Amino acid sequence: MNAENPENFTPSGDLPPSPPTERLAALPSGEVVARPASPPSMDESRTPAELVEWALQKFVGQPIVMTSSFGMEGCMLMDLASKAIAKHDLPKLTIACIDTGFFYPETKQLQKKLVERYQNLDFVTWKSPVSIEQQAKSYGPNLWQYNPNLCCNIRKVQPMSENVVNYNLWITAVRRSQTKSRADTPVMGWDWRYQLLKFCPMVTLSRPEVWSYIQEHDVPFNQLHLQNFPSVSCFHCTKPVPGSSPESDARSGRWSNDDDKDECGLHYQI
Repeated sequence: MNAENPENFTPSGDLPPSPPTERLAALPSGEVVARPASPPSMDESRTPAELVEWALQKFVGQPIVMTSSFGMEGCMLMDLASKAIAKHDLPKLTIACIDTGFFYPETKQLQKKLVERYQNLDFVTWKSPVSIEQQAKSYGPNLWQYNPNLCCNIRKVQPMSENVVNYNLWITAVRRSQTKSRADTPVMGWDWRYQLLKFCPMVTLSRPEVWSYIQEHDVPFNQLHLQNFPSVSCFHCTKPVPGSSPESDARSGRWSNDDDKDECGLHYQI
């Protein structure tokens, strides 16, 4: 798949027409048999669970990756994917964590719980080619304090760019209400920067809906959400937001030293 011919995909988010529910195939012996019905077509009105089932069936056999920093949304999406895989007897889904080297201990603990619980997901770790020591030597100590965009680029965007080229479909837990940049995010769209399809089955959800799912299905989540952390990333930059709860949609604590920053650059260039 490439930018010039991404399997007839249009950037508007439309998908090619679904094939007939039943097609005929000829065996080497000449016998004609019916192929299995295709998964239902994708439509934004469908639930996230239905969308995940659709995508994992539609792109079965192709390289697919879901990225996550183990936020609450990502945990919900892993649960949906695991259930879809079990229901339809699908291959394992790769879950890629971009480890910046600055994760809270609670995030590491959550990662272990997720790995233990979801045996049909394949957890891998992507890291920056620049070590923390090399970064300090080249840019000075505490880069995140005076140039957080550059720090995010080195520790997140670079490993993303280097590894995601091996996949055709990128699944994320992005929601439209998270930031202004994400307000128009399509369920399915062509990502021109990384040159692959980007699938966001949770775009229409609110944070309270995510929290409700987490509780109802007993999904592991970062315990820092119970300590006034609406969102959790690197310990240098993420701070608690007084008065917040797991249902809070704010990202004001994500980069506590920069009130104008609300994106790390993975999804939107900064």
